[in-house]
Amino acid sequence: MQGSKLYVGNLSYSTVSGELEQLFANHGQVKEVNIIEGKGFGFVEMASVAEAEKAKEALDGQEFQGRTLKVDEARPRKNTERRSFRRY
Repeated sequence: MQGSKLYVGNLSYSTVSGELEQLFANHGQVKEVNIIEGKGFGFVEMASVAEAEKAKEALDGQEFQGRTLKVDEARPRKNTERRSFRRY
């Protein structure tokens, strides 16, 4: 792994950031939690790459709130330009 930010997929839509932070805190220091509302996924940033690797290995495929988590290294955002096509 290169970064300390993790993608967390297959979350219950009722999951709140505090619950996710508590889950990942068992595997290291959590710097930031960001849940994407209504999408069923989010991101957790750990304090170090080693802690992120440890959390990924421990939590990927584990059950949380009745769902099987998908935990992987977060990919960098694509820098895409917004295009507006207007028809007149």
